[in-house]
Amino acid sequence: MKYIFYLLIFLFAAASGITASPSFAAETALKTRPAKAADITGVFTLILYGGRHSSDIETIAVFDLEGDRYTFEPYAPEFDYRIKKGLSVKEALHDAETFISRHRSFRSAQLRRIMDRKGKTIGYELRPLYLPLDFGVSDVLDVTYWLREGKVKVVIKLLHSVEKQLSDDDDFRRYRR
Repeated sequence: MKYIFYLLIFLFAAASGITASPSFAAETALKTRPAKAADITGVFTLILYGGRHSSDIETIAVFDLEGDRYTFEPYAPEFDYRIKKGLSVKEALHDAETFISRHRSFRSAQLRRIMDRKGKTIGYELRPLYLPLDFGVSDVLDVTYWLREGKVKVVIKLLHSVEKQLSDDDDFRRYRR
């Protein structure tokens, strides 16, 4: 009987949208759309996420437009990213492209604008696209922008299928030794 009670509580919580992470409860997921470098203006804080080693594919550059009411914060430990402030568009694009293109499977870059709830551009991302034969897809990242009270939390992770493929490859290498 006790287990049925707990099951009912769990089902009620799941049906009503209650989550185990209250920090995301009052946040809104922001949308991204393709962008052109020629349309970008302003001064930026550049967040360079990843690049921890030469084969790190969990890498992205986020452009935080300075002087607006939004601040971008990676949802990651500080050692996983670097921040450069006060960059012109030209400097930010150059540094971002250099940063994300280090992997041997890098094919091209994809520029996207990040929009607030009203559709106004509040920043940009430059993500790497890789050779699809290496990872099964070109775009290996799952990036979500959560807005709450002027702060944009950036959650960056590998697609589950890519992460599984990489861990399976590691297991295979260990087995062969």
